[in-house]
Amino acid sequence: MKYYIKPIVLLLLTITACKPLVSQETTPNNRHRIIVTSDFPPFPVTNSDPDDVQSIVRFLLYSNEFDVEGLIVSAGTFDMIAEKRNMLAALDEYDKVDENLRKHDPKFPTANALRAVTYEGKGNNNGIAIKWGCGKQPVNEIIGEGLDSEASNAIIAAADKPDSRPLWISVWGGPREVAQAIWDVKNSRNEKELKAFISKLRIFLIACQDASHEWLMQEFPDLFIIESRKTYHGIFRSDSQEWAEENIINNHGPLCAIYPPKAIAGPGVIEGDSPAFLYLVSANRGINNSEDPTQPSWGGQYIRKEKTNHYVDGLGATTISKWKNDFQAEFKERANWCIE
Repeated sequence: MKYYIKPIVLLLLTITACKPLVSQETTPNNRHRIIVTSDFPPFPVTNSDPDDVQSIVRFLLYSNEFDVEGLIVSAGTFDMIAEKRNMLAALDEYDKVDENLRKHDPKFPTANALRAVTYEGKGNNNGIAIKWGCGKQPVNEIIGEGLDSEASNAIIAAADKPDSRPLWISVWGGPREVAQAIWDVKNSRNEKELKAFISKLRIFLIACQDASHEWLMQEFPDLFIIESRKTYHGIFRSDSQEWAEENIINNHGPLCAIYPPKAIAGPGVIEGDSPAFLYLVSANRGINNSEDPTQPSWGGQYIRKEKTNHYVDGLGATTISKWKNDFQAEFKERANWCIE
């Protein structure tokens, strides 16, 4: 028998090695903890970029793969307002399909569970005059004493949980709420406690939307930050408006029906913010190690900035676009789950 065991074992090893990467089973110990902070507009969209609505539809269809610890509505884009009711309206549509989704995976959270962790930040509609973009105003105009919010406090509470896993913060709008949370800890705890707090955070910044972005990059070299100023462009126009209408928007239930057919950057699948969580989805597939942004991933590939824990653009938008067929095939499949 010994003459036949080795060839059979080799054959099995070869077959296993050739298998495509598939979703890893996520257990309570290896699921990524995540907070999404988005300048989430009403729909139909009137005061912001519709791509946030596109991204939240995709994110909710992947919510079974995460421990979602926060959905934060922050200020961003043009009007710089933050209104929690907009996110809650999206969750109302999710509520109409989540039972179908749980037929495919019981780990999909209920709409009520997500409503319970939905928070509002501060913006031009509730007391803070935020200017869009970097280099437009001193940071102390938008973060500081007395400028905390339920959103920034929720970030602190999540990071303070006795959980050994890092807390991923997926920043689609301005990072003011993240910065305010860190400011509050910096000004209320000692240096050792601040360092411990910062060590728990993993921040993925999309674009540069307010003065707190530069403050985080300049003041906290040890803070784990992925800064995607241009790399995220790789997801733009992943598919046409016609593809989105056929495979996502039309005849795929109430949640997918709110997916806008176009955004500011053009028609079709834009989703400039989605790389911030697709980075973790591909890690769930075993494609990349989420702790090493220099590896290829669905959220892009980045270069470590010398003497910091920051990872920045360098290898280009194609580090996302080359994965289009993979992440779009999954998106299409999950949209079908809403009605099957």
